[in-house]
Amino acid sequence: MNIRVLVADDQALVRAGFRVLVESDPDLTVVGEAANGAQAVELIRRERPDVVLMDIQMPELDGIEATRQVLAEGPQPPTTRVLVLTTFDLDEYVFAALRAGASGFLLKDTPPADLLAAIRVVAAGDGLLSPGVTRRLIEEFAQRPLAAVRAPALLGGITDREREVLHEVARGRSNAEIAERLHLSLSTTKTHVSRLLLKLDARDRAQLVIAAYEGGLMS
Repeated sequence: MNIRVLVADDQALVRAGFRVLVESDPDLTVVGEAANGAQAVELIRRERPDVVLMDIQMPELDGIEATRQVLAEGPQPPTTRVLVLTTFDLDEYVFAALRAGASGFLLKDTPPADLLAAIRVVAAGDGLLSPGVTRRLIEEFAQRPLAAVRAPALLGGITDREREVLHEVARGRSNAEIAERLHLSLSTTKTHVSRLLLKLDARDRAQLVIAAYEGGLMS
């Protein structure tokens, strides 16, 4: 499977570096580069890449609004997934980007091998929120007032076991860790996570974390 990648960053050297790195993997192809958010939206509409490496702070249109636009107007569920690029692991914009539909985020100084692995993870439909990073995100997320908190009824359609699994997902635990803590098989855990994604209309684990907080499961 060839994974089509688009790079959106206002720094030419950064774009060039990502292109060289991405295309060093025979299964990855860069299908375009955008120097600002408006160009990114245009290219994504035209190319429909599998994964977008999206910088947040860009001229004309920032990465958050570009993410919101392309994911809201495209096919549902979206076929393009967005990885936000940030300089700091708790960039204030990361939370807004996740709400806009981004599948996760990467630090710009991410080791090359990890970046390539991240592209594959997101292209496969998983959110890129490693347990350690998720925990830091959650600590910050819990301290921020939500602009529009969804009613607890958001979680009304899930079972007690699914609620337990969602709680563990929102704490940043991997499927293997959840299986061990709840005394489940790994396949059963994956099934519960898949059902949660469907019931909560979530694209990936990043969206499940948000649902857990906005649904009142976490505080």
